[in-house]
Amino acid sequence: MSPEGIREGLDTRFMGQEVVYLSTVGSTNEVARAMAARGAPEGTLVIAEEQTAGKGRLGRRWIAPAGTSLLFSLLLYPDLTLEQVPRLTMLASLAAAEAIESVTGLPVRFKWPNDILIRGRKVGGVLTEVGVTEERLDYVVVGIGLNVNWTPSQVPELAGKATSLSEELGREVSRLELLQRLLRYMEGGYLRLEEGYLPHKVFTSRLANVGEKVEVVLPRGKEEGFVEGVNAEGALLLRREDGMTVGVTMGEVA
Repeated sequence: MSPEGIREGLDTRFMGQEVVYLSTVGSTNEVARAMAARGAPEGTLVIAEEQTAGKGRLGRRWIAPAGTSLLFSLLLYPDLTLEQVPRLTMLASLAAAEAIESVTGLPVRFKWPNDILIRGRKVGGVLTEVGVTEERLDYVVVGIGLNVNWTPSQVPELAGKATSLSEELGREVSRLELLQRLLRYMEGGYLRLEEGYLPHKVFTSRLANVGEKVEVVLPRGKEEGFVEGVNAEGALLLRREDGMTVGVTMGEVA
């Protein structure tokens, strides 16, 4: 993996054409935020072989041995409101799903709001962060982590919960091919988003627990109901026992 290798054969207009490649970094999202402050172009890719302070939702540690996974962030300047930013999380999840399926043939599902699953186990995730000035969106950093060529089942805290593409296939997968396809799908979706495309219906079609009763842990308390899907802004739609449907914008499915 190298900046030249990533750009070679990459037929995108801007997504991934500017590359910041790092062998080791605390967090690619942090580097991408710094690049935004310096006016880096849209689509700038920050990618690392290892993250020492990689994180997922709620500050969880992201585990991935050096040189085994895809750990990267994309810098974007979308014409969106703050409330619309979850559309980018859905878009990135869909791009990752399309890339995985086209390269490996493995079926991909989602767990709201940002987990990427294969056969019920987590293979990756998306962490979206924003820069804001007086409620105006300055930039968005979309961080993506995918387990590619290692064995999460050998890590006690991940056994039964996480997997990787190589663990599912029994062979290694080209990280470069996977990355290039993901960038291509991401750019295509992003350009459609600017034209008014809403990804929530396709995202809903990949949700792993539509129709099931779930408990969502909220910042304060919890919410229970049957999953109906997500709305255009990425809120999880739950139908309560009394028949009322509510939209959950923050939380995590237990």
